[in-house]
Amino acid sequence: MVTVAPPPPVTPRSARPSVRHLGPNWYATVMGTAIVGTAGAALPVRPPGLRPACTALWALSLALLLALLAARALHWRHHRDRARADLLDPATAPFHGCLAMALLAVDGGALAVGRDWIGTGPAVALDAVLFGAGTVVALAAAVAVPYVMAVHPHGARPTPVWLLPLVAPMVAAASGPALVPFLPPGQARKTLLLACLALFGLSLLATLALLPVVFGRLLTGGPLPLALTPTLFLVLGPLGQSTTAVGRFAEAAPGVVPGPEARAYAVFAVLYGVPVMGFALLWLGLAGAQVARARREGMGFTMTWWAFTFPVGTCVTGAAVLARHTGLLVYDVLAVALYVVLVGAWGVVAVRTGRGLLSGALLAGPRPGPAEPSRARGRTRSDGVR
Repeated sequence: MVTVAPPPPVTPRSARPSVRHLGPNWYATVMGTAIVGTAGAALPVRPPGLRPACTALWALSLALLLALLAARALHWRHHRDRARADLLDPATAPFHGCLAMALLAVDGGALAVGRDWIGTGPAVALDAVLFGAGTVVALAAAVAVPYVMAVHPHGARPTPVWLLPLVAPMVAAASGPALVPFLPPGQARKTLLLACLALFGLSLLATLALLPVVFGRLLTGGPLPLALTPTLFLVLGPLGQSTTAVGRFAEAAPGVVPGPEARAYAVFAVLYGVPVMGFALLWLGLAGAQVARARREGMGFTMTWWAFTFPVGTCVTGAAVLARHTGLLVYDVLAVALYVVLVGAWGVVAVRTGRGLLSGALLAGPRPGPAEPSRARGRTRSDGVR
């Protein structure tokens, strides 16, 4: 009697291997695209064609958000083992804060430029939905990600990536004031304004607790792995976003809180924003020097390059807010200069990301290889770059 071997197992088509390695860091593409449109609308200059271009970029970010939400849903459905592993990976878990910031980044552009395309009424409705969802996810990430990292010992060294879930509430704080004028006068407006102030404090204090750890690791632990060097720009996020937030509080406060209190918001916007923006410029120089060094040593393209976009964009909006509140030309010039840097960075990373998608390299799994120094290990999936 002849024994017939069973046929080899067939991988079901529904397994969708193309999304297995689609991590939460991909939401950075939404954040980086949306901020180009939002920051452009905040500039003190209005060259011809700028606003339509900003509206188009916001529409693109909305399309990217919808596509990524669908792709990540498939990831959780068909590759739950990989998704759960990402939650426990100290290098990948902080990127779950990017979902909240993607929602809030698109939300921030709905009223700033999206109304030109969809109208004020739908823009307000979309803004409210995205702000509510983004804020809930931001608060969940700010609690859950540090909790998971605390109860699952990992021994990983701190990196700027750890700031991501803590910055998400600050993005909500900066986005919320745009909705204040569309709420009924009285309790509703004041509640939203003070809720945004609470989100600002939550994120600021958590960031101030973690930032010295990251800075100390940079000064005493040597340079980051090459692929992680761009994440140094993530530190600009809470600096620029908090400056933007306090400026928007001051702009929303008149008529919502008593006159003396509203004036206090305006004073705080300047007294807080000016020194923080000064530190942001210091960090921009330090991070830029580190990236230039890493590039000379052979740093190639990874998804961490998207760190060159959203954090810089928050500094653009922060400088624009300071220009309005101080009346100083120097902040107008700074906002425009940083925006030029932002557009150039977005163009480079968008093109490289498109090439990586077409070639399949960015969605491929980690490539096993011989042991390498820690600097090279920054190119692997465990560092959250793929």
